[in-house]
Amino acid sequence: MNRNELRTPSYIVQEGALKHNLEILKKVREESGCKILLAQKAFSMYRTYPLIAEYLDGTTASGIFEAKLADEEFKPSCENDNTGKENSGTCEKRENHVFEPAFHVDEMKELCEICSHIYFNSISQLELHRPVWEPYQKAGKVKIALRINPEFSTQEGHEIYDPCSRGSRLGIRKANLPEILPEGVTGLHFHTMCEQNVQPLIETFRHVEENFPEYLKQVSWINMGGGHHITRDDYEVDKLVSFLKDVKERYGFDIYLEPGEAIALNAGILITIVMDIVDSDDIPTLILDASASCHMPDVIEMPYTPPLEGAIESKLGCEPFEGGEGMWVRLASRTCLAGDIIGIYRVPQMPKVGDILTFTDMAIYSMVKNNTFNGMPLPDIVLEKDENSDDRYELVKRFGYEDFKERL
Repeated sequence: MNRNELRTPSYIVQEGALKHNLEILKKVREESGCKILLAQKAFSMYRTYPLIAEYLDGTTASGIFEAKLADEEFKPSCENDNTGKENSGTCEKRENHVFEPAFHVDEMKELCEICSHIYFNSISQLELHRPVWEPYQKAGKVKIALRINPEFSTQEGHEIYDPCSRGSRLGIRKANLPEILPEGVTGLHFHTMCEQNVQPLIETFRHVEENFPEYLKQVSWINMGGGHHITRDDYEVDKLVSFLKDVKERYGFDIYLEPGEAIALNAGILITIVMDIVDSDDIPTLILDASASCHMPDVIEMPYTPPLEGAIESKLGCEPFEGGEGMWVRLASRTCLAGDIIGIYRVPQMPKVGDILTFTDMAIYSMVKNNTFNGMPLPDIVLEKDENSDDRYELVKRFGYEDFKERL
């Protein structure tokens, strides 16, 4: 299909931008010797998994559903398998990692069947599930790790995304670890970051070295978590490579990074149509067929204002605004939620009913978090191929009434 045939609202993931990000991650892998995993919690559009699997070592899952999705879909097409092994008609499977604060007992056996690495959040969880995972571990079919809480926050004002915030349930504190890691545990995992550059990672690992030195000597691999904005323009990639090489040289263990946003950062848009314009107390309010609450929940949860193509300036819906070139408008949704405000924008000229607006950086934490509150239709999912043709846009998924009904 071509651009004119697209419906609104639609998420459009751009293959070319995705490849750009993956090339950067490939450079980090090759130059540092580390392994990089896709954190599916941020981006699970599995239509793109064969492409991503050409560049990355595997995935991380936050539960059995994501683990099953990776097991079924995350592998390169056979002709593009770049593992270096001779192709015998099947494609090389990628690593499948899973972490959850607590695992259901009736899920552990299946996880051991489909996952290569399982991370436990506590000693009690490790021991509860030992009768199931231990035979797989001893047979070399699965590797086991513990998640630690370094008790080292790297950010302020984002407690909802800070795994080391006061009272955090995520990871084992130093005081609760035995001197010798339990039998079968060969890896450690920590995660302290959110949308950050390399320096917080360096500082986190320095803290781990100072406070968990005896455990670093007992493991053969370590996962340094996610939150690494490696594909952002200002990210210090060379500094990351140097850091990873230094750690690997000093300790000898395998190193994993599990970014989510970095894979699809700035690789998708959300298009929406102006349905109506209403007079408010201060500025015009545009009612769109896209919703912050339903289609981009982080706008309300964080909160933040998503970038709007062509806008001069933007602010949160509750922030003051004044003057400047162009005019201010409020973008809102057709749901009944009074606070379903996407943001306030200063635009060069007043949009009209029927105009298509484009929000950028909409591939991440959108499709994986959206919902059907108010019976709102979910946006189409579209892949924009990295080629110029009449079929450049591929409709991957169109949701209808049955999708809404079957969830209830």
